[in-house]
Amino acid sequence: MFSLEVDGADVVDAQLANLPTTVQAALQAKAAALAVALTAHVVDDKLSGQVLAVKSGLLRASIASQVEVDGDVVRARVFVGPGVKYAAIQEFGGRTAAHDIVPDKARALSFVAGGARIFARIVHHPGSTLPERSYLRSSLADMAGEIADGLKAAALEAAAATDPGGSP
Repeated sequence: MFSLEVDGADVVDAQLANLPTTVQAALQAKAAALAVALTAHVVDDKLSGQVLAVKSGLLRASIASQVEVDGDVVRARVFVGPGVKYAAIQEFGGRTAAHDIVPDKARALSFVAGGARIFARIVHHPGSTLPERSYLRSSLADMAGEIADGLKAAALEAAAATDPGGSP
């Protein structure tokens, strides 16, 4: 009869059992850091003159990030918060419908056209075509390599830290 006993087999089993949890935790932490970096790129670069000029600051202030874990999936997202009606048309471009513009805080509208001040009770706007001015998708494209490399490195580092044959 042949018998083999391996010293430390229980340690190896424990390390292998913890590998998915360890890697997931490392990916979650790295995804959170990368989401913050992507948010900063959108706000500090794209929405500070690189793609869109600041007018009210509402769009910049609404950019947020979130990391979620659902089972074995780690998901990070950078998004526009609620209340910014023009965010999508700036990102994707599009056409606004014809509409009337009426004053809501005064009895008349006031604007300058052709160098002259104009007052009107109503303006019949014909609609507009806005070009795509991507600030989210273009930021993601800018950082795609950094994001992929960062996640890969985090996963490999976490796996190596739990590798029973490697050095902890």
